[in-house]
Amino acid sequence: MTAVTSGGGAPAPEDLAILLLDGGYERAHYALVLAASGLALGRSVVLFAAGGGVQALARDWRGLRDAGQDAQMAARGVATFEALRDAVVELDCDLLACEAGLRLCGLRHEALLASVRVAGVPTFLDAARGRQVITL
Repeated sequence: MTAVTSGGGAPAPEDLAILLLDGGYERAHYALVLAASGLALGRSVVLFAAGGGVQALARDWRGLRDAGQDAQMAARGVATFEALRDAVVELDCDLLACEAGLRLCGLRHEALLASVRVAGVPTFLDAARGRQVITL
């Protein structure tokens, strides 16, 4: 996917930077809803998972608090966590996991999805420059 940018390769004002701080299912699910929606509208999206939020980018995301809610979402016809995550990967979301968050959660880089980059806050702040920032 080609990022929508303003002149000089800078992000366009409608591009998104999503900061996922919480390790709960509901916020992580909604971060993916926002990312998938933005990408579907042609916006470029960077999603930075920090703290407990890094669980959302692990291959086994069931480390999220209240992960069992996914079955209820599916039963009610709402997109599942797996479906949303697959969509953001397919649509080339820039996925970043906080190095400190990984340590906090006892996760190694190998536990993450293949497309996730491990980065620090400065990398996120640089990527977020000029974008709409949403914090969950």
